[in-house]
Amino acid sequence: MTDFKGRRHGMNRIFRIFLYLIVFGLVAGSLITFILWKRVFASNITTGKVETFYLYIPTGTSFTEVMDLLDENNLVENMSSLEWVAARKNYHNRVRPGKYRLTDGMSNNHLINMLRSGNQVPVKLVFNNLRTLNDIASVVSLQIEADSSSIAELAMNVEFIESIGFDTVSLPAMFIPNTYEIYWNTSAEQFYRRMKNEYDRFWNNRRENKLQAIGLDRHEVSTLASIVIEETVKYDEMPIIAGVYLNRLERGMLLQADPTVKFALGDLTVRRILRADLQIDSPYNTYRHAGLPPGPIVIPPVQAIDAVLDAQNHDYIFFSAKEDFSGYHRFAKTLSEHNRNARLYQNALNRQRVFR
Repeated sequence: MTDFKGRRHGMNRIFRIFLYLIVFGLVAGSLITFILWKRVFASNITTGKVETFYLYIPTGTSFTEVMDLLDENNLVENMSSLEWVAARKNYHNRVRPGKYRLTDGMSNNHLINMLRSGNQVPVKLVFNNLRTLNDIASVVSLQIEADSSSIAELAMNVEFIESIGFDTVSLPAMFIPNTYEIYWNTSAEQFYRRMKNEYDRFWNNRRENKLQAIGLDRHEVSTLASIVIEETVKYDEMPIIAGVYLNRLERGMLLQADPTVKFALGDLTVRRILRADLQIDSPYNTYRHAGLPPGPIVIPPVQAIDAVLDAQNHDYIFFSAKEDFSGYHRFAKTLSEHNRNARLYQNALNRQRVFR
């Protein structure tokens, strides 16, 4: 009987130990699970006083450099836990450049999944009222990763420019001023190809049909539009002025467009054209050379392009700026009428002492 009680006591003791081990294992397992959950899914990203922080990862950035960027901007509460999750998800070998939106309270899992998948946010690329390709390079480089020198140099790469259907003279016509969604880590070449796609999209069937109606091609319309926008900033006048130039082209007259002379002089800000300026030897001087100049003198906005496509049908072949400096013009059908209008403006310039 004593042996039986002893064996029973021993079995109970073993059972208790076994039970303790199970409970300890469950507690330890729960603790480890909680620690792992916290490492992976708990909040670890802080954006401070702002709700959203945009992290820019340049092309060629290493894993260590990404961690340094996060650390330098005080975006991570526990760096070791983030690096642990990154290692488990093999982010070391999947660093992708771009612009990433970080929100306050993000977990390590959310952040690493976003970064390694390249799930970046696009930027709003905006360019308007620009005149030269250098202006394009300067403005665009402030909005995407490609620097201004790489964008400007590609504009001079004849082989590349020809591969997208342009030459260095007609290239300004490719850039249609607008707002575009584009990824920040866009290279110079990718930017040009995107603009070519947007250019082709802009010239839809409706606009192509209008081209045929006025007898010009795309590049010629953009070239004429670049003259029109330099003649007036009044959108309601643009179709009238476009109609004047189309009338001159149809009659075989010289365009005699002052903005083309300013372009040939290398200064579009000149307010008064002198007689000597009209003799400048340049293919852009439409006082000496018939037809349209070789290419756009500025990057024309959409309004000017559409003004050419929707040019007003009239009999005017002359126009002169109004003497009230309102930005509007007087239009004429005869040279004598035009000369009277031109004298009014010239006298107004004299009174303002504008001699250049």
